Amino acid sequence: MNNFTFYSPTEFVFGKDTEKRTGELVEKYNGKKALIVYGGGSVIRSGLLDIIKTALDNAGISHVELGGIQANPTDPKVYEGIELGRSENIDFLLPVGGGSVIDTAKAIAAGIPYDGDFWDFYCGKATVKKALRIGVVLTIPAAGSEGSGNSVITKLDGLKKLSLRTPEALRPAFAVMNPELTFTLPAWQTASGITDMMAHIMERYFSNTKNTEIADRMCEGVLKAIINEAPKIIENPNDYDARANIMWAGTVAHNGTCGVGCEEDWASHFMEHEISAVYNVTHGAGLAVVFPAWLTYMSEHNVGKVAQYANRVWNVEESDDKKAMALQGIDRFKTFLHSIGMPITFKELGIDNPDIDLLVRKLHENKGELVGSYVKLDKEASRAIYKLCINN
Repeated sequence: MNNFTFYSPTEFVFGKDTEKRTGELVEKYNGKKALIVYGGGSVIRSGLLDIIKTALDNAGISHVELGGIQANPTDPKVYEGIELGRSENIDFLLPVGGGSVIDTAKAIAAGIPYDGDFWDFYCGKATVKKALRIGVVLTIPAAGSEGSGNSVITKLDGLKKLSLRTPEALRPAFAVMNPELTFTLPAWQTASGITDMMAHIMERYFSNTKNTEIADRMCEGVLKAIINEAPKIIENPNDYDARANIMWAGTVAHNGTCGVGCEEDWASHFMEHEISAVYNVTHGAGLAVVFPAWLTYMSEHNVGKVAQYANRVWNVEESDDKKAMALQGIDRFKTFLHSIGMPITFKELGIDNPDIDLLVRKLHENKGELVGSYVKLDKEASRAIYKLCINN
């Protein structure tokens, strides 16, 4: 196990009706005027936005709104939010939604007190030293952004989709998590979220770091819990206990708990970021295509942990033939993804003629000559994996 520093100060307020406590939580963390950030009209139609505003009013918290955040969030809304936040003298960000909304709010929180362009943080020109505080009301369990300091934004100029990791400055002060708020999520969005959280765990699990038994078992246990609970939600979207387990799994998957002491990989996420930047597909669905292809490539190039994953997560019988074990586990993973309605090829994702050359070029322009750590991928390797996404 490697040395590590683990910092996770977020207060998680979990359960029924917890959204009604939003006002007191903003007050607790010294917010005086909040910018409520949200996506489409679902928070309005459901009445959730009114509940949040009433809770803020009751706590004496002033507020303004920024709606219209899209999936795969882009920089124009960040600039709009920074301008609005400065003109209104807001001191607290309150995203109500899922990862796209939360990631946008984090970018705004970092951008408001910064003299330069917020994109400097994402392209590596600057480091976030100061940011406004953030509190989250989560409605879509998937990205885990409610418990992490991470954010992903796409810059429309050049379609650059880049991530920012700031475990201190941008971790939310609190996250309100009511599983009932997820009952009305469409099956596609639910399944995409489930895939995303599984991928977050697997990016940490596939590591060359030795003697990580605690991290390995935590990853395997959460993955098995997700595999057990996911079909229950697909069959009955109003199953509170299954929704609760999946919601908490999404947080644990990405707040750092499962990866302490390990060198992480993240090549699959980087490869998918290029797909969703170019083709604007749902991130979790893109990962459902990329990750089995990445695993298939790894069965030839670093099979050990893939065989362990097949045995411990997918119950593939131990064998001296590690590659056969790995491939059987990958097949079971793909069967699971299909069972919850996810694609596993470019065509199933709605991309009939993917521009592999473009994806490879953009990946290595944005992430360097070598990508990932479980096996460092050069252009030839990443091209091979993208090709596996065609007929995986």
